[in-house]
Amino acid sequence: MLTDRWVARNPLPEVIAAAVGGGARWVVLREKDLPRAERAALAADLRAILAEAGGTLVVAGPDPLDGDAVHLPAAGPYPPPRVGLVGRSCHNAAELARLTTEDYATLSPVFPTRTKPGYGPPLHPGGLADLIRLSPAPALALGGIETVAQVQACVRAGAVGVAVLGAIMRADDPGEVAATLGSAFEEPATETTGEGR
Repeated sequence: MLTDRWVARNPLPEVIAAAVGGGARWVVLREKDLPRAERAALAADLRAILAEAGGTLVVAGPDPLDGDAVHLPAAGPYPPPRVGLVGRSCHNAAELARLTTEDYATLSPVFPTRTKPGYGPPLHPGGLADLIRLSPAPALALGGIETVAQVQACVRAGAVGVAVLGAIMRADDPGEVAATLGSAFEEPATETTGEGR
């Protein structure tokens, strides 16, 4: 999941603790507008929550804030910094072709998103599958993922996971949403979402 304190219904540590209780194990800390000291303190708080569940905190941007995992924008830096885990945002084949030593890529937006309205155009599952075939790194689907059917469509397209922001941040019960979306990896993906190409 990804953070956005402006969208979250409660303080981020509360939302993250609930989501982790529901099964979330990776959190990407965004909040790039915070001063470094505040962001580093928030990172330490979130790392402590995740550590109890064996989870991982990934920091958006090249500064891991005393951790060992970063998620970088498509624009750079290239080559990526040498830290334990490096992810990269990608949106098209040209950006995927620039990947070098990244451990994973996010592909977005898969569906229209309320968090970044107008950002796109959406890939939809067919476009996601096309990009996953080109990706030299394992790919996670991102953007507008709010339902089990959407998670299953992303998995069928070849995504190794999904990254969710709005559905969890806006939820009355982030733990329940995390558990429900996570269950899509355990349930057979048999139906189509009707949200194809």
